[in-house]
Amino acid sequence: MQVWDFAIDLGLISMLLLIGVMLRAKVTGIQKLFIPASITAGILGLVFGPNGLDKLPFSEMMSYYPTILIAVIFGAIPIGAAKVNWKKTFGRVRNMWVYSMLLTLLMWGGGALFTLLLINAVWDVPNGFGLVLGAGFLGGHGTAAAVGEAFSGLGWEDATALGYTSATIGLVCSILGGLLIIKRSTKNNQANFISDFEELPNELRTGLVPKSRRVSTGDDTVSSNTVDPLFFHMAIIAVVVMVSYFLQSWIQSIFPSISIPLLSLSFVVGLLAQTILNITKANEYVDKRTIDRISGTATDLIVAFGIASINISVVMSYAEPLIILFVFGVIWAYCIYRFIAPRVFHDHWFENGIFGWGWSTGTVAMGIALLRIVDPKKESSTLDDYALGYVGMVPVEIVIITFGPMMMMTGLGFPFSLALLGGAAVLFVIAAKTGWLVSKRTPSMMEKDSA
Repeated sequence: MQVWDFAIDLGLISMLLLIGVMLRAKVTGIQKLFIPASITAGILGLVFGPNGLDKLPFSEMMSYYPTILIAVIFGAIPIGAAKVNWKKTFGRVRNMWVYSMLLTLLMWGGGALFTLLLINAVWDVPNGFGLVLGAGFLGGHGTAAAVGEAFSGLGWEDATALGYTSATIGLVCSILGGLLIIKRSTKNNQANFISDFEELPNELRTGLVPKSRRVSTGDDTVSSNTVDPLFFHMAIIAVVVMVSYFLQSWIQSIFPSISIPLLSLSFVVGLLAQTILNITKANEYVDKRTIDRISGTATDLIVAFGIASINISVVMSYAEPLIILFVFGVIWAYCIYRFIAPRVFHDHWFENGIFGWGWSTGTVAMGIALLRIVDPKKESSTLDDYALGYVGMVPVEIVIITFGPMMMMTGLGFPFSLALLGGAAVLFVIAAKTGWLVSKRTPSMMEKDSA
């Protein structure tokens, strides 16, 4: 790889992202569907790139970028985390953690078991095929890259392309399904903060924020005479990812048969880095909003590069089982939204639930986008609770991503998937027995609770 390969790849994807921003601002159809610029950029890259008409000179390295970018995202999660008053937030965060755990275990375990029981009986697909659902719908393009890399090491080269496809289809289902749910729920008075879907702020549709509504992306915590504040934060994350890479290489040199995803190590190293920042009192110079912006940039690039690098011929060879798996995934995600969210959340169950729908089908980014529609002024505590609860759920997600592919491909698929689903059942029963959950809501109660 030459330095100009990376520069050209970044320039091309940036150009496509700018086109996506312009189309979102001008095209009514795209505005109605709230399609992010990253999806538009990815689709354009797929059509005109090497896997399509071959008019855009992307390098062969394009498909490898998401592996690094997802490490950036996971490494950034612990950096700059604020101290929390657990006495005030414990109940809400606990229930968000329960919901996050149920969502994660059910989506990964459900897809795996559905494939082993039904899809494998009809089509000759690898035993790990079912993890494509959780990797793409729940995890997104970055997780799909990590899981695909693990499967590739186990001899299944097609997994990455299928994971990217799952993530892309999941994003579309997240948007279309989420908008339908929101429209119906506002009519049924289940939304707390909007009464009419058509009254949404214009910037949510066009993607362009007027001057009167603009907010700062972060605070300068170091003097620009020393180093640019943005680069200061980028440097912290870059060191985390670098250390993670060398740690991964060292582990593989000692245990060649073990493949630990870079994102898993990146999160662990990020935790260690945050501990050092706390001990040295340097954490007060880390601005979490700036860290989040860097992570958000990585997310946009992951989606765009991931979609653009999909191998269409590979996807078509798995078309029928993929369609069946995706249909199951959408139904399964809706059942989680419809029947579990109202039981878990005491307040604002709809806002928390629609966030969960977006997350379970189109990653956290789409969950946030849908939440912005139903809670435009950020009056609910959904994102704050999620940010705290997610830290407690990440280790479970990392274990699934790290060991799931190996277990599925070595004949342990049934024990693995049953363990995930069994864990979800046990957690739900414990939460119910300890009084954490809400008594079963009827449709009329749902409307009353949100009125």
